[in-house]
Order: sequence, then structure tokens, then C-alpha cells
Amino acid sequence: MCSTAPAKAFKNQKYQELKQQCLEEGRLFEDPEFPAIDESIFYSTPPPGRIEWKRPKELCEDPHLFVNGISSHDLHQGKLGNCWFVAACACLALRGNLWRKVIPNVKEQDWDRKRPEKHAGMFHFRFWCLGEWTDVVIDDRLPTLNNELVFCHSNDRNEFWSALLEKAYAKMAGCYEALDGGSTAEAIVDFTGAVAESIDMAEGKYSRDIIEQAKLFEDLLKVQRRGGLISCYIKPTSSRDFEGQTTMGLIMGHAYSVTSILMMSLGKKLTTFTKTKKLFMIRLRNPWGQKEWNGAWSDASEEWKNVSQAERKKLGLTVENDGEFWMTFEDWCKNFTDVDICRIVNTSLCSIHKTWEKKTMRGKWTKNADPWLNRAGGCSNNKGIFLQNPQYVFDVKKVEDKVMISLQQSDRRIHKKEGMGDNVVIGFEIFKVEDNREYRMHALKIQEKVATSTYIDNRMVFLKVVLKQGRYVLIPTTFSPNIETEFILRLFTDVPSKLRELKLHKPRLACLDIFCGVPRRVSQVKIHVVEGLPSQDSRGGVNPYVIITCENEKVQSPVQRGAVNAVFNTQAIFYRRNVQKPIIIQVWHSRLSSHRFLGQVLMAASPGDPAGLQKLRLRGRGGREADEMPGHITVNALSSDDLAEL
Repeated sequence: MCSTAPAKAFKNQKYQELKQQCLEEGRLFEDPEFPAIDESIFYSTPPPGRIEWKRPKELCEDPHLFVNGISSHDLHQGKLGNCWFVAACACLALRGNLWRKVIPNVKEQDWDRKRPEKHAGMFHFRFWCLGEWTDVVIDDRLPTLNNELVFCHSNDRNEFWSALLEKAYAKMAGCYEALDGGSTAEAIVDFTGAVAESIDMAEGKYSRDIIEQAKLFEDLLKVQRRGGLISCYIKPTSSRDFEGQTTMGLIMGHAYSVTSILMMSLGKKLTTFTKTKKLFMIRLRNPWGQKEWNGAWSDASEEWKNVSQAERKKLGLTVENDGEFWMTFEDWCKNFTDVDICRIVNTSLCSIHKTWEKKTMRGKWTKNADPWLNRAGGCSNNKGIFLQNPQYVFDVKKVEDKVMISLQQSDRRIHKKEGMGDNVVIGFEIFKVEDNREYRMHALKIQEKVATSTYIDNRMVFLKVVLKQGRYVLIPTTFSPNIETEFILRLFTDVPSKLRELKLHKPRLACLDIFCGVPRRVSQVKIHVVEGLPSQDSRGGVNPYVIITCENEKVQSPVQRGAVNAVFNTQAIFYRRNVQKPIIIQVWHSRLSSHRFLGQVLMAASPGDPAGLQKLRLRGRGGREADEMPGHITVNALSSDDLAEL
């Protein structure tokens, strides 16, 4: 997320060119793509009164983007159900390195009292849209009622960054009303390109499990310290409860921004050897700028008497009804039902913190009558067409690796006017596949499913999972088949994953095939167990690994250290030209000086062979009648003369 990264011009409107043109002609910009008319405000519910569009210069004498800097206290929601957007703005205001990407060149854009002729009545903002930064130009005409801003506004009458940012966001969505209802996480991702994770507090048992609470606190503290943003809300139990107030003063169905997380010291430290009590604390802000928590540690509560003046000053405690308040992390876990965590994933090569390897793929779910070309198969409930979805292969190179996956669909709010603005239900599944697979999967029954995301109508779906060494295929899907939309897939691993799309169903014919013959058969081999091996050192241990060879291709398993009976999860797939030539599976012992051959088996791997596991005696080098050697290997082999069956 480089601040100097080029941005695509929204609707091909280029800020500098348009501004220069207005200055040369001595006129203020009027945006033809988002005109000052009712259709830019609503599509179904008219505003409560006659709207007048006014420029900031008509509302105050000395307008500015910022007054005394940018702050989460600047924002008030206005007459639109977009608390989620305002909460995201409050989060954004906490991070200078992030808001400067959204609001570029502040000094150049701002009004200048000494040089008013340099102002062209226009601004531009940048949003991260499906993997690329997009530059949105607007004029500065804002909707007003009785000379007051209708929608998002600041405490200071002459501060306009939030109102103008909201207008640019509304332009991308088609109109202001399209912002009525949404997700704070979605807005934060649009502001930052962060990776969003949603947590159901009830499902995670955070309200009653102290250990889980401590883990979550540690995770959120880490997210905050590394530049991430967090928001939360209380899910209403019914539509009647929406924006209703709890007995503790919290608003249901309403997005709050998390503005601080910390451990607070209670009491005074009497000596060098005594310890002060620590409390896990969290600070929240209501986008309305009022209506705060009234429980323990609320602004005027008795508990604050146990906190030293120095600690209170460090925390910036203010006893005002400004919408911001503290509560213990335990109370927060008990009162809020859902949390959105937006991680700024560190991919820098020069960092003291953990860095991730990121790989990004852009894709589409597209319909086609030809099953070989269809890419809209729906979830795995649609067994006959599930594998017609896009397929992506990646490698886990470590023995185990924590993997983070984010799947994001395109923003559909712009279609709200036509009644089609709802998100599609999306998700993805991950399968452990052959270590050498390079072509699309065609059979579910032969692969092991290792992970499934939630399927939900959010714009983004996120999953953290620990995977063992090997190759995997990830299949992103819509829940229902035959739905078309774009998506972006991001994969984060500790070491490079080589994420790439599988496009071919089988090997293409090549010039070499004239001399070597064309592939005639596909065979899949799985190694399950090697047992009964003779010890290879004084401690009675063996370090076995297997090599599967077919014609000129080899696949080697990881070494299993100190295992006389070794469990493997190694599999390989081969496209065979010479079907008379057997597949050879060899077992070796790994040692520092040289490796030792422990035995092998030969497999014809023909389509007519018995299905299921086969336990085979290891033999020496040579043909099928070579001398028997200690140990057995349990394998499974499947073959087909249809190259697109496995």
C-alpha cells in the first residue's frame, strides 16, 4: 500500500487536468458525473425537506479541510443510516499514514485565504477498490437544510473533510441513500486495503471464557499496535430493537469505532518491588457524538478514583458527553456481539515485526453453457458443477504454516437504484492435492478437504488456518450457481506460496509429443503408511522418505524422522505416455553422509486395478520378482484413460 502508487481515475475524471481547466477559465467546478440534483441524494426515500446544495464558502467565512488537525472527535453522523461509514472515518482519523492516502495533498487541496483564486471548488479522494487505488473527483457543493449540512459533518462549522469524503464515497455508490446500511469493515478496507476479519463474540465464547478473552485482548492489542483498525456493534434481536438503547446506554445495531486498547495501572506503586494491579481496558466512540456507556468506568463513574492523575492524563480522560468512553475489556466482551478487525498486513522486507508473503489474484465467476468453460458452479452442495468454479493452486513449503486468506467480491451498492445492490453469498474451500498437480481438479472424492470458510453475504470472507507442508487447491465460489461477479483473492503465508490459477484441464499437445508420444493415461498415487522398516542406527530409528517415479518425473515426500512405522500424506499425479512402464515407489533412509535404499514396489496402475488401499511388500531393485526386503507400504492408486477425469 504505497502512498505514491498510481491511482485509476474514477469515470476517467483526472483531478489535475480538470482543476487546471477550471482555473484557466476562472470558474468553479460543477461535476457532471455527480450533479447537484435529488437523484444524487436518494432513489426511494426523499430527504425531510427541500435540499439546497451549497459550497463551504456559502456556509462559513473561512472553510478548511481540517481545523486543528484531524481527529475521531470531528465526526457527527447526520440524517443518514451510515453510522458504519462514520465509525470507519473515526478509525481512519487515528492513523495519519492511512488517511493521507485517502485524502492526498491536503495542503494543495485546502482553501487558501491569501490566494483564493487558486481554489477551483473541487477535491479528490482515493479509495481501494477491489485491489487497486481509485481517485474520485467531486465538486464541493454539499446538501443542506436550513443552511445546515444534512449528512456527515464536523464539530467545527468551518471543517469539511468528513462531509467531502462522504460525498466522494456516495458518488462511488451512486447516491447518498445507497450508503444507508453497510459494514464498517467494508469502509475501512475501501480506505486502506486492509484484510478484514469478522468475529462472532457468542460463537467464540468470549463473553464467559476468561482465557478466550485474554487471547482476544492480546490479538486486538497487536492489531492496534501494528496500525490496524477495529470496530464493533450489538446485533439487535429483532427489527424493533434496531437503534434501541440498552439499560447500559449502548445502541443496538449501531457501529462503534475502537479508539484505544491498553492495560491500565490501578493505584500507586509503593516500592520498587510492589506491583500495581492491571486492568484490560478498551475505549470506544459513538458516531453520534453522544449516548455513552453508563456502566463501570464510564466518564463520571466512581472507579476512576482508583486511577492516579498521571495515569488519567496519559489516557486523555475527558468527562464530557462527546460519544467517547472507556469500559473494561470483560464488559466489552459481554455487551458487544460482533467485532470487525481490519489488519494492515505487514509485507515489508525491512521490519522488526512479522512480515507476510502476499499473493493476489483477480478473478470472475462467469456463466457458460459449455461445462469446460463455465466458472459459476456454486458451492459444494452443487456436486455436479462445483469443480467448474475458478481453481487456484498454492504451496506450503514449511512443515506447518499459518495461512490467511481474504476473498472479496466487487461492491454492488451502485446497483441499489435498480434493486440489486445486495452482496452475493460467497465463500471458499481448500483441498490437499497431489504435490505435482498442474491441471484443474475433476474429482472431489479423491481429494482431502482441509478447510472451508463461512459462506456469508459480506463483501469479504476471511479465514486463518494452519496447513501442513504440501500443495493445495483453493476454490472460491458463490453459494448459488450461475451468479456472475468479480472477486479478488489474497493469500498471506510465511514463505512464498506461488499462488496461481489452474486454467488447463489436461496437458496441451506439444511438438515433443511427436517423438515421445502423447499422454494416454492419468494416474494418481497416494502413499499412506510405510511400516516394519529395519532400524538404521544404534537407537533403533529410521528416517524414511519415499520417491514416486513415473517415466521421467519424480515426486519426493518430506523425511519422517525416527519412524520405523511412518505415516505419509504424499500424493502424486502423472500423465503417462508409456502405459506399459510401471510406476516405481521407493523407500529411502535419510542420513548426513549418504542415503540408504530400503526397498521399492512397482505398480502397473491400470484403470482396471482393484480400488482401495493396497498393502505391498517392499522388494529390492529389479523386477516384480526381486528379493523381498523388510517392511510394507500401503498405497492407493487410481487411473483413467480419460485425462480429464481425475
